[in-house]
Amino acid sequence: MIARIWHGVTAAARATEYAEYLKVFGLSDYTKTDGNRGVYVSRRVEGDNAHFPTLTFWDSEQALQQFGAEDIERERYYPKDAEFLLKFEPLLVKHDEVVVAA
Repeated sequence: MIARIWHGVTAAARATEYAEYLKVFGLSDYTKTDGNRGVYVSRRVEGDNAHFPTLTFWDSEQALQQFGAEDIERERYYPKDAEFLLKFEPLLVKHDEVVVAA
């Protein structure tokens, strides 16, 4: 199993609105992709910024390719992300092999 880690930053004033947007667009997209085993999004407000670490679990690299693109190291953005995210870093995503799970 593979853990995919992504991090987005929005203005703190729009944190709740962005969380709702994620529920509608991002999470539904993750969960309907074959090979997805779970999605967790957390939020941390630091000053004027809200951070959204996102952790997803996948069966394989092939499942990740179905979700995103051939190059699984690149971010996948949605049309309205530009309205919320303060920066775009196309290679910010990280992948780890899950070696212990309960």
